[in-house]
Amino acid sequence: EVQLVESGGGLVQAGGSLRLSCAASGITLDDYEIQWFRQAPGKEREGVACISSVDDEDTFYADSVKGRFTIATDKAKNTASLQLNMLKPEDTAVYYCKAREQNGSEYWGQGTQVTVSS
Repeated sequence: EVQLVESGGGLVQAGGSLRLSCAASGITLDDYEIQWFRQAPGKEREGVACISSVDDEDTFYADSVKGRFTIATDKAKNTASLQLNMLKPEDTAVYYCKAREQNGSEYWGQGTQVTVSS
């Protein structure tokens, strides 16, 4: 069974930091592109960051988080992470990781809540 389990969310004041983790089992993240999404109450899910399966330096960030968030993978631990710095109240959302293989297979985690107070 494939599982992606996010952790690291919580309540933080504006300007603070959090590190989200996405632990994979049943798949090897070497073969998967990793994406982080978020969904705020009443809003559509939006892509936040993405990292290539073949080049760790091939990353993409939404304009709203560029320069503040950093995506990474640790292939040895079979985990992905999203470092959130300089958090703003508008970053409040449930954050999800997704693993996508070139053949189209994809898996989602259950999400972790990030709440930023002003």
